[in-house]
Amino acid sequence: MIEFRNVSLQYNSGAAAVHDLNFTVPDGAFVAIIGANGAGKTTAAKLMRGLLKPTSGEVLIDGAATTSLRTSELAKRIGFLFQNPDRQLCKPTVREELAFGLELLGVPDAEVKPRVDAVLEDFRFDPERSPFALSRGERQRLALASLIAVEPKTLILDEPTTGLDYRECMAVLGRVKALHEAGTTVVMVCHDMELVLDFAERVLVFSAGQLLLDGETRKVFRDTETLPKASVLPPQITRLSERLADVLPPADTVEEMEAAIRGRKGEKA
Repeated sequence: MIEFRNVSLQYNSGAAAVHDLNFTVPDGAFVAIIGANGAGKTTAAKLMRGLLKPTSGEVLIDGAATTSLRTSELAKRIGFLFQNPDRQLCKPTVREELAFGLELLGVPDAEVKPRVDAVLEDFRFDPERSPFALSRGERQRLALASLIAVEPKTLILDEPTTGLDYRECMAVLGRVKALHEAGTTVVMVCHDMELVLDFAERVLVFSAGQLLLDGETRKVFRDTETLPKASVLPPQITRLSERLADVLPPADTVEEMEAAIRGRKGEKA
């Protein structure tokens, strides 16, 4: 479990990145963090991973403050996928890249190869290719695969679909969804509200370093009073449903909208 208790972070310049954050991410959750640029989303994600330390308050991982946990211990518990995969890749071959994190954590050699082989088979990578010869989408998948090899309890994803086409995006998030269904906790910083609606169970809405709203995804996207304060537009299907509220029941997916329309036609018949 991840817990923020009155967490604030202030940079040396005096500017506050986040202020007085209080929320909990229970084990097994799939939470999205949304908001405008500069809202504090990535800062909050880095605080969760211990990449940043709070100026005041505490970030707790399973009851232990990140300030008291060693970097290696945090790495075992939480995997962090950066927005730019090139910030995570450094080895000459895919196989070595997948083994690198395990080696850093001191996993015995006898365990490294089978775990790497399993990830290679799962993602269908050529083990001898250079990571830097891969496409942008493939490099993102490799960065994710290197985290999966370590088998962290929690995955934090910072804009995991930036620069990806639809097929690549679905490949990455489809794998993340499978991990979540197997019990992995997922926290995703995301600017694509359609993806948030499709995958996240809960949403944290940030604005100017503060948490404005925390709730179930569909309910959050129907909060027409709070979302504009965070400069967030709901997904298109939700906005369309709101405009048709006088004639159709609420719908948050294409399938629900289709069913609502069919039901309306049936009433007229």
